[in-house]
Amino acid sequence: MGTREHPCFSENARHTTGRIHLPVAPKCNIQCNFCDRKYDCVNESRPGVTSSMLNPRQAADYLEKVIEKIPAIAVAGIAGPGDPLANGDETLETFRLVRDRFPDLHLCMATNGLELETYADDIAAIGVNHVTVTVNAVEPEIGSRIYSWVRYNKRPYRGIEGASVLLERQTAGIKKLKRHGVILKVNTVIIPGINDRHISDIAGEMALLGANVHNCIPLYPVEGTPFEHIDPVSRTELEKIRLHASQYIKQMTHCQRCRADAAGMLGESNPEEITKLLSEASGWKHGSEKPYVAVATMEGLFVNQHLGEADQLWIFSSDNGKIELIGRRKTPPVGGGDERWNRMADMLHDCRAVLVSGSGQSPVQVLESRGIRVVTMEGLAEEGMGAVFSGRNVPAILLRTEGRCSAGNSCGGTGMGCG
Repeated sequence: MGTREHPCFSENARHTTGRIHLPVAPKCNIQCNFCDRKYDCVNESRPGVTSSMLNPRQAADYLEKVIEKIPAIAVAGIAGPGDPLANGDETLETFRLVRDRFPDLHLCMATNGLELETYADDIAAIGVNHVTVTVNAVEPEIGSRIYSWVRYNKRPYRGIEGASVLLERQTAGIKKLKRHGVILKVNTVIIPGINDRHISDIAGEMALLGANVHNCIPLYPVEGTPFEHIDPVSRTELEKIRLHASQYIKQMTHCQRCRADAAGMLGESNPEEITKLLSEASGWKHGSEKPYVAVATMEGLFVNQHLGEADQLWIFSSDNGKIELIGRRKTPPVGGGDERWNRMADMLHDCRAVLVSGSGQSPVQVLESRGIRVVTMEGLAEEGMGAVFSGRNVPAILLRTEGRCSAGNSCGGTGMGCG
């Protein structure tokens, strides 16, 4: 697929070709001063927003059902609500599942580029043929005013240092991706008083790196962010900016600032039946007939233990909405790799889910492959169990994801993650 057939790269294709964004990437590794990632939101149409989150297997099942409803979908992408490559394992697994099940679908991804070089070989090998990288500055001083923090190799960077790290990683990632022949679009958010006089510089630099098209996007002021009071550029000013940038690189002019769960034709809101399918897909059906839920807890009241550190799990049942403790089970000894998690799955054979304050990727993959959902959350265990037993999504305010604290707010800027 070339740019002429991709609706996000070609204005003509938007009228004939549909796309879907699979929301499998909640975490982000930078904090932009204009961004607030929202979960369980159906009332805003902008990047960083989704009504539900999916794991890779759920995403592939959901995609199959959506294609039955919207046969025009030819592109499957991942665009958040965080950054796909801050959720690299989940993103690559999703793409592999989609590639295996739908070999004719074209794959695309949107990223901030911080981890692009790390994953470029895998992206190309899987067959992701279109990638969008958001580059808002090519001068660290300007970038330092846009980003609150950048988290790379588990270390947070701020100010000019953080912007320099991001630019360096973006440049290296773009170069590596272009060596694989991947079609590249660069997004730039125009922020008046910050980078609006800098757009042509960005366009020129990205053209030299081999970018195929440039998308200048007016700032979308989001309540609660540092840039909430900055007014977006006018239509006239936007056209001037694009005209100057077009001297260096082709400009995209039909961007709709799609949600992280967008599905269908570009510019159209998600049909109600698609929103319903997404909600149903995010509910845990596999294993829902099992009678119990396990909890990693020190006292039985709160979810407050990491799965790998818990020496026992508390087991609960639900009878007509009344949750009761039925016992405690000792976890397998530490060590042994996946064998430990398979033994834990055997131990939890009658549990539909386990609620934990943290977990590595390996236990999640093993347990969920055995039909045991791993819910990473904080707060009252009863609230999480109530959702699981009733087949509802665990409230987003309880979920632990980087970029969203236990109070349900956007990350305030420490860049240290959630512990």
